[in-house]
Amino acid sequence: MKKVFLGIGVVLGTMASAQTTNDGIRFGIKGGGNLSTITDGKFKNTEHKFGFNGGVFMNVPLSSQFNFQPEVIYNYVGAKTTTEGSSSKTYSTNLGYVTVPLMVQLNVTPELYVEAGPEFGYLVNANNKLKDGNTSTTDNWSKDALDELKRFNAGGAIGLGYRITDNWGVNARYTNGFTKIGKKDTTIGKEFRNSKNENIQLGLNYTF
Repeated sequence: MKKVFLGIGVVLGTMASAQTTNDGIRFGIKGGGNLSTITDGKFKNTEHKFGFNGGVFMNVPLSSQFNFQPEVIYNYVGAKTTTEGSSSKTYSTNLGYVTVPLMVQLNVTPELYVEAGPEFGYLVNANNKLKDGNTSTTDNWSKDALDELKRFNAGGAIGLGYRITDNWGVNARYTNGFTKIGKKDTTIGKEFRNSKNENIQLGLNYTF
């Protein structure tokens, strides 16, 4: 965990130092919703679930056509399964990651851009939720349970965005995990050993 905060500190420190050397660099905040699922393995028949994301970013102009945008984002992702019977039950697995997307943006017009880049994440929390009718119960995972999954996750992202004004913008992004979630030699890990994260993000951003 210390390594994660150290890495985040390095990213934020780089953002701060870069601001003093390039007047074109701008900072911002962003947030929105996630529509995520877990693919393959035990989770082949799962549904997409709603979650949320939020964090900070730095936008660095590289030229008139290209920008570089590193971010530090908390992403709440996972998947759910619904069973039908005498009463409908929804079982969901929720995974919370601190992620660092490194996006390169191509400006199609001054307002519209497309983007692509890698995303690196660290698993910080997880829980299982069961909703049975009007009753909902949550089981938060212990540190030992979390350690049965791979804490680090890597993926790739593509997206597009639109700058509504000089400050406000909207962004849509698709992220697909490259690394498997589980460890093969653990009880919980075996359930996730062929599984990967998949996520669609939609949100607002504000640039200072």
